[in-house]
Amino acid sequence: MTDSFNDRRKAFRARMNRRDAMIIPGAGNALTARVIADQGFDAVYVTGAGIANTYLGAPDIGLVTLTELVGTVSAIAEITDLPLVVDIDTGFGNAINTQRTVRMIERAGATAMQMEDQVFPKKCGHFAGKAVIPLEEAVSKVKAAVDAREDANTLIIARTDARAIHGLEAALDRAEAFVEAGADMTFVEAPTSVEEMQAITARLSVPQVANMVVGGKTPLTAQADLAKLGFSLVLYANTPLQAAMRAMSDVLGALKADGDVSGVIDKLADFKERQRLVDKDGYDALEALYKID
Repeated sequence: MTDSFNDRRKAFRARMNRRDAMIIPGAGNALTARVIADQGFDAVYVTGAGIANTYLGAPDIGLVTLTELVGTVSAIAEITDLPLVVDIDTGFGNAINTQRTVRMIERAGATAMQMEDQVFPKKCGHFAGKAVIPLEEAVSKVKAAVDAREDANTLIIARTDARAIHGLEAALDRAEAFVEAGADMTFVEAPTSVEEMQAITARLSVPQVANMVVGGKTPLTAQADLAKLGFSLVLYANTPLQAAMRAMSDVLGALKADGDVSGVIDKLADFKERQRLVDKDGYDALEALYKID
């Protein structure tokens, strides 16, 4: 790694304060993180939904465990020195559980952590049927997360899902309470218009997160426009996963129908490209370095 976790966190905090709508694609595994880094992005979002979909083959309904999340973060931190923004869902319990979660995820390599105020088990922010915990409990969990971090530059991003349940004003009130509790950034999930997105950045004093979900409740908005609105971070949490799902279906569908892949060969990374992406040459160099003659 080219820098320490502490340096990375300090630099990322400074970048968030620029409010220039930094795009962060999501990864549910280390291979996806390698592709994100290879394409020149500046950070990786470790997506809970992506882990649920890829690791468990299940929807984003609160099934991922803390142990599974820690393992994924550790694997991604092992192969990239990009900042990692980690989705820790609801903190895996109450304020005490949240403190343990923050310590474990920070030590695994997180630069920032995003925690939401949903009732456990949570649901994807763009699903129906969500519920949020009482404000007092949510505030206590934010305070616990802030107190638990070992590095003051580890960002605590407090997300509220109240917009879909109680309306925008209630969500903004919650976000303001999270800022007062010490959150470094807030994330008002699932605004339904550009006007609502503008109200979020106008009212809240700390850097803000926008979540671009294809097929979701928030209008897909260009990076330049999100920067004008004053957002710091733009998540494309599962765009890589959606692309992979479509590509796998297309190629495997052709294989099933045709009995070979000759008609879709252009959709496959060749053997050389596959080995380049997983740094085969780097591992070969390590083998040579530590080879016993």
